[in-house]
Amino acid sequence: MERRRSFPDILAGGIFVLIGGAFVVGSLGFELGTPLRMGPGYFPLLVGVILAALGLGIVGKGLIAGEVVSFGAVPWRAVGVIVVAVVFFGYSVRGLGFVPTSAVTALLTTLASRQVRLLTALAVAAGLTVASTLIFVVALQLRIPLWGPWLPF
Repeated sequence: MERRRSFPDILAGGIFVLIGGAFVVGSLGFELGTPLRMGPGYFPLLVGVILAALGLGIVGKGLIAGEVVSFGAVPWRAVGVIVVAVVFFGYSVRGLGFVPTSAVTALLTTLASRQVRLLTALAVAAGLTVASTLIFVVALQLRIPLWGPWLPF
């Protein structure tokens, strides 16, 4: 009896292993510290090891218990909108500030789906903006300006 292999699982697992390995290698250039006093390289090392282990598990599943997977059409509109939203956030968060950039990014990613109505997208964007501001700026105390120098007020 021949075992079926799942190429998508093997490919995805391999990508996870590569990214995890890159995190591990990159983290070794920083001080690791201890579990109680973590250095700047500790968290990337931990994430890299977990990601690589997860990738190995996915590769193993793909080699042992593969299944036939049929992919539908690629939602290129959604892929494009999400890429534009991430690039927008990266380039404009310092200039516009965290609140407006988060709001626009959340709105764009919500509108990536054809099934979401504008009012729902606005509500989701508002909720995500408030939640991310509370988490990152208030709770984690990241030093990100709420409103940036590009805004006239």
